[in-house]
Amino acid sequence: MAEQPELAVGQWFTNAEGETLEIIAYDSDEGVIEIQYFDGAVEEVDIDSWNESGMTPAAEPEDWSGPFDDLERDDFGDTDQAMHPEDWSGPTNTIEMEEEVDFTE
Repeated sequence: MAEQPELAVGQWFTNAEGETLEIIAYDSDEGVIEIQYFDGAVEEVDIDSWNESGMTPAAEPEDWSGPFDDLERDDFGDTDQAMHPEDWSGPTNTIEMEEEVDFTE
């Protein structure tokens, strides 16, 4: 049997069926792992079941929309154009100073 990686919240795995899931809670004292599948379903498994399930570490999915199965392409905003506002200024540009400061000195 392959050695199991150290479990921690935020780690992603793939199960034997090829489903991607994330550890969202882990109680080592109780031996319980709470997982959330990419589609949003949440499940609680005991550590023995986890070890027997053949989970393999996986990379975090690039597509964050998995749990939101009712989203359409338009829900992501204007995906054809890069978002660069024409009149954008930095947040410090709105700060008003009481007196002028000369930084050249």
